[in-house]
Amino acid sequence: MSSRQDRNKRGRGSMRGIMVIAIVLVLGFAGYLAYSMTQEDSQSPGNTVEQGSGNGGTGGNAEDANNGQAGGTNAPGSGGENAGEGEGEATDKPEQTPAELLEATVTEADLAKEYDIVITGGRVINPETKLDQEGLNVGVTDGTVGVVTSKTLKGKKTIDAKGLVVSPGFIDNLSYDPNPLGVWQKIGDGVTSNIAMHGGTSTPKAWYAHYERDMPPVHFGASYFYTQARNQFKLSRYDAAKPEQIAKLREQAEEALNNGALGISFSLEYVPGISAEEIISLMELANEYNVPVYFHGRYSDAEAPGTELEGTQELIDYGEKTGAAVHIDHINSTGGTFSMQEALGMIEKARAEGYDITACVYPYDYWGTYLNSARFDEGWQERFRISYDDLQIAGTTERLTKESFAKYQKEGKLAVAYAIPAEAVVQAFQAPFVMIGSDAILEPSNNNHPRASGTFARTLGMYVRDQKVMSLMDGIAKLSLMPAQRLEKQAPALRKKGRIAKGMDADIVIFNPNTVTDKSTVENPELMSAGIDYVLVAGQVVLDHGTMNKKVRLGEPLRSQFQRVGANTAAGTLQWEGASYPVLSYNQASYVDVEALAEHGYTLTWDEVTKTFALAKGEGGQTAGTAGQMPKNGELMLERGYRVVSGEASSELLSIGKREFAPVSFLTTLGLAAENDGDAWTIE
Repeated sequence: MSSRQDRNKRGRGSMRGIMVIAIVLVLGFAGYLAYSMTQEDSQSPGNTVEQGSGNGGTGGNAEDANNGQAGGTNAPGSGGENAGEGEGEATDKPEQTPAELLEATVTEADLAKEYDIVITGGRVINPETKLDQEGLNVGVTDGTVGVVTSKTLKGKKTIDAKGLVVSPGFIDNLSYDPNPLGVWQKIGDGVTSNIAMHGGTSTPKAWYAHYERDMPPVHFGASYFYTQARNQFKLSRYDAAKPEQIAKLREQAEEALNNGALGISFSLEYVPGISAEEIISLMELANEYNVPVYFHGRYSDAEAPGTELEGTQELIDYGEKTGAAVHIDHINSTGGTFSMQEALGMIEKARAEGYDITACVYPYDYWGTYLNSARFDEGWQERFRISYDDLQIAGTTERLTKESFAKYQKEGKLAVAYAIPAEAVVQAFQAPFVMIGSDAILEPSNNNHPRASGTFARTLGMYVRDQKVMSLMDGIAKLSLMPAQRLEKQAPALRKKGRIAKGMDADIVIFNPNTVTDKSTVENPELMSAGIDYVLVAGQVVLDHGTMNKKVRLGEPLRSQFQRVGANTAAGTLQWEGASYPVLSYNQASYVDVEALAEHGYTLTWDEVTKTFALAKGEGGQTAGTAGQMPKNGELMLERGYRVVSGEASSELLSIGKREFAPVSFLTTLGLAAENDGDAWTIE
């Protein structure tokens, strides 16, 4: 049997000519058109909300890091739909609605329980299951959603959510360090997880330790910030690292990932000296560890040489070359500002070819950064199509002149630039692979863009309700589920966030869809959003109608976690018609090399676009190669999202090195009788 790499090469050579055209035309165009035509869901009028007890149902950065500023067990595989398990056979029963599926999970014990908090009568939206149902009750206990149901629940405290939306807590995956001021602005905007993926830290072990001691009210995580790590070599922003420096940085990055960093981040426009050799080395590492790479692209204008589309293509090319997941930061201000449709089309094409590329946008048509950054190098007026009076110092009403620009540039002041076409923001919102990220956290000096306080409420108020750019369901998905999914492959804590369902973390936002809006402005970026009535973190109320309970500081670290092959993962063997295959234990399930099926009359066909093995019963057998060998100790055990499919049966695969392992339980869906005697599995 040929290896997956051989199939990958053949797939890229033989499938692109046919598959790419078909998928781009069908999925890209049709999906794009449907997405842009989506209309707002019907909404119920808001009512007054009352709460009672009884029975009833270190400084963040601005637009970007200024050339690298210093920053200060759930088992892997524990979440995710169908993780490590085969799906059942199809039935002739009519498909159930999300509400019907929801009620099917409710038990008598769920209804008999007394919950810490019961949220009653709300419009519950769960973007993962597409549940959008009014009149539901949510029972919360011990920091977890215990039940979601239309039936009456008992609670020590109740929150009346009639006329309000009950949503998963929002996840800001493009923020900065959770400083003591900015985190409360995040809570006021509905954010329950603040993740520093733009910026981050070069020393995650110390970073996580610091914020665990600081105990913020939001959950927190960070990337390995390569741009900052380069500073140890005293490189200027225009210098490329030398080979020996790249090797050292890669070594440090690997240590950082093992210390919890959620990915790797680069700020290419701010440090244009970062070379392709540096990026590719770190991206190969990211692919090995199954974590994404976040990029502020190299160019943010349409003027040659060095256009924004060239910058976007550069990132796509790195993803194609290394196989690593790519996330493009704030595509409305860097990568697609003046050419949004073209930039989105380039990404869509790459995604149709099977590459993992996403982007994010913030809901503003003006950006902000430090005046002494590389973005304001000579020629900025022509590049961004603005003049001095299109710049405003954050936290003031002052527009700039040539003289004041020179003064403030020396001081490194932060300014906002009115330089983004409004239609570019709308177009980015309508792309199904674009999520929301603020790219800001309020600093103690209030010296920041208003998006630090208003991104999430502004998305819901201006772009969902008022302009109807997207549905409420899609808006909430972009604020919660999609950021969780971007980072959850190796960060199991995020698999219980971004959803509101039984067993998920009780990070919850309750807002009025008719009044939710941002209040922060360039002049007053600290103003809290309106219409967000309640915010719960880990099952406790932090925000109640504008009042913060600053004693509730239950933020938990969001870390990457890795499991490796070792003595604790060996789980016996699978005996099959005289052949023996090692079985590995992962997340309390047993796995065997999927290539073992090749020796027993099955054909495996790899689809590079969908990352799926199509399994078919054939005649005779083929050599299974290394399927009978135990993986090497220390190899990473990763959930890359690859699948094996046979008819209606389907299962996720476990990746170990260049091999894929299927749950032994999946074999039973093929009609094979796999029995276990305690020491070995046997297929007769």
